Amino acid sequence: MEINNSEYTVLIVDDVDANVLLLKLLISKAGYKTLSAYNGRDALDIIMKDNPDLVLLDIMMPIMDGHEVAKKLKETPGKEELPIIFLSALNSTEDIVQGFKLGAADYVSKPFNKDELLIRINHQISLIHAKRTIERQTQELKKTIIGRDKLYSVIAHDLRSPIASIRMVMEVLINGISKENIDAEMYDLLIMANRLTDDSFTLLDNLLKWTKSQTGRLNTVFQDEVDVMHLITGVVEVARGVAKLKNITLNLHGATSRTARLDIDMAKTALRNLLSNAIKFSYENSEVDVNISEDDQRVYIEVKDYGSGINTDKQKLLLKTETHFTSFGTGNEEGSGLGLLLCNEFVKRNGGTLEFHSQEGKGSTFSFDIPAPKK
Repeated sequence: MEINNSEYTVLIVDDVDANVLLLKLLISKAGYKTLSAYNGRDALDIIMKDNPDLVLLDIMMPIMDGHEVAKKLKETPGKEELPIIFLSALNSTEDIVQGFKLGAADYVSKPFNKDELLIRINHQISLIHAKRTIERQTQELKKTIIGRDKLYSVIAHDLRSPIASIRMVMEVLINGISKENIDAEMYDLLIMANRLTDDSFTLLDNLLKWTKSQTGRLNTVFQDEVDVMHLITGVVEVARGVAKLKNITLNLHGATSRTARLDIDMAKTALRNLLSNAIKFSYENSEVDVNISEDDQRVYIEVKDYGSGINTDKQKLLLKTETHFTSFGTGNEEGSGLGLLLCNEFVKRNGGTLEFHSQEGKGSTFSFDIPAPKK
């Protein structure tokens, strides 16, 4: 870390002319700018006017001594962290302790060794330089993060509406066209376009929610007495339309009559993403099972597929926000891993836990629980 000493100013405060002249010569020769004062009151005036970076402060002075100067600086907003090196003939333990209690950064006894003094000054300037560098980089990082989050939000929000409209149009086309009445290749293209549109909408929706979540703008809005079974069946029915495009049968096993206190949108998003992943990584003409069970305190929802599964190395990265990798479904569908991160966060916000196990080539099971005590 290279420091330009000429960018830093040291204020020398001492009531003896010879000491001030000697210190100015020594410190200026090291490349620092210098200011000087001969009593504590003048020192405070210079500090408020010229903002030195470091104060080399004698203790025994007329009008206002060094201890009182340090005390007033500690009580002055914006100056409480100004580094002070006490330079004094008072070298008893009590005097040194008093100096540090008043906020001294260091203490050098008179008569001083010039090399020792310069090393201590250089050390304090290095700390100041490092602190300012960190503060500057922190501000730059904050601006970068704000810009990034705004970009993500604008992209997701502005693209979400047109993609949603295209998605509805594609669904109408698919449902209104018989496979027998259209060229086979054209029908396959329509199926592919419908799937890509659905994937794009899901990705944008996840991106928008993730951005809001990471910027603290996504609130958890709980609703009481939510019918858990009604919520599950609604999401499953919508997912069956997507599963149909790959000739996948979506089975629902089990039931519950429980109600729960939930953020409905978060719960639906979590289940929808698990079902979307299960379909994405299942083979054509296979099945996906949604199993519902319960105990006295919770309802458990399990999504099980018999598809490609996840290898052991990627399993370790799945629910970590600091890692990112792209995976492809059995129909070459692209996945970002963002959906699972949202699932994990949304499940936690609703008082549950997301768990999974997977075996490459045999499929995956993802499950989460909902707090729903038996009445």
